[in-house]
Amino acid sequence: MIVGVALQEPHHIGADDVIEILTLTANPAVDVSTAVEHVVDAHKLRCETAVRHPGGGGINVARVIQRLDGSRAYCLALYFAGGLTGDLLEQLLATERLDNRRLLITGETRENFAVKERSTGREFRFVMPGPVVDAGAWAHAIAIFEALSPAPRFLVISGSMPPGMQAHDYADLARRANARGTRVVLDTSGEPLAAALEAGVFLVKPSLGELAELVGRPVTEEAAQVSAARTLVEQGRAQIVALTLGQDGALLVSAHETIRLKALPVSVSSAIGAGDSFLAGLIVALRRGDGLEAAGRLALAAASATLLTSGTALCDAAQVRQLLSSQEH
Repeated sequence: MIVGVALQEPHHIGADDVIEILTLTANPAVDVSTAVEHVVDAHKLRCETAVRHPGGGGINVARVIQRLDGSRAYCLALYFAGGLTGDLLEQLLATERLDNRRLLITGETRENFAVKERSTGREFRFVMPGPVVDAGAWAHAIAIFEALSPAPRFLVISGSMPPGMQAHDYADLARRANARGTRVVLDTSGEPLAAALEAGVFLVKPSLGELAELVGRPVTEEAAQVSAARTLVEQGRAQIVALTLGQDGALLVSAHETIRLKALPVSVSSAIGAGDSFLAGLIVALRRGDGLEAAGRLALAAASATLLTSGTALCDAAQVRQLLSSQEH
């Protein structure tokens, strides 16, 4: 029996509801995707009609959580947004009926742009830096987290850090969350990633390159990947390390388990959002008490379903259910 994967009407959080999962997106975007036959320099490229979706790590995680467990997981997406693009982002989230709270900033929210070259299947992604988030705006986000009562079971800090923030800001929030008993789930990069891991998190999803940098050695072979992930666990920097490995599947490592998941045989249309979908699947399953292996299977199904979608679209719950079932046979 497959539980919690049906597409359902989302529960909208009221004043008396408990927020169990809070996602934070410091640098969201409106994701724009299109396609063209050939990408050629110095020419006008006649593109297909552009499609726009709300984007950014934490926002994407919340969108997939809603699709997988919309009536059960009381999830709130907290994000910074400003300007006309910020207004559009808010409208897109309202269209999806995603429970969210916008923190207003003065800068213009970024747009990211993805172009599929139909003749080759290659995908070109143009990622903008994002507007400044100053100390006052960041303090507002912390205040919102600390005002939630009871504390959320999970805090998902996902996505890049925008200009204006300090490398230690995610670490500071992680320490505050740890002190309240909230499980911190981290998916970022560079100095903010390393600093937050020093505070200790429940789960981290680094890339292979980030994992190698964190442990200071190559991780090209599977044994090295397992060893590096165990190092983070043994050092107390993370209780669970989740690696997505593309066509090689995924690897989950905790103090007591090492789980290798084979990639599912799907035809890749676009890889955008697959990592966020993987993270969302893990959280949905772990929240309901599933073991790490079962959580990994749901995560892999969610990521694989997203690979099947075009542009910046995310997974369909029915497709996730089908792919999850295929792993059980």
